[in-house]
Amino acid sequence: MQKALLYLFAGTGISFLLNYFLLGSQGWELDLYYGFAFGLAWGTAYFLDDQKFELPQKLMYSFIAMGLLMVIGYFIFNLELAVPSLIKFSMVFVAYYVLASFRKTKSLRK
Repeated sequence: MQKALLYLFAGTGISFLLNYFLLGSQGWELDLYYGFAFGLAWGTAYFLDDQKFELPQKLMYSFIAMGLLMVIGYFIFNLELAVPSLIKFSMVFVAYYVLASFRKTKSLRK
């Protein structure tokens, strides 16, 4: 759990800095929100990358994280600005498991 939180904060910080300074800022609040989507996806994927979670549980937890992301985005910004965070979350989450699929253990944890 501690390493998953580390990935959450590191992913948020790195993505925020890249968006804000290199890729063109849309305002620091929105860049921070999109960075949080990246960090949440990486941290959630790492947390769920354990054999104790069955596939239905992984899907349920990832949908809960996406729902949380959408609710936060809807109330702080609007739905039009919240949807790209959902796309970013999905891409990072899937990329994590694609990278894991190339390993013999099918996990990036070990």
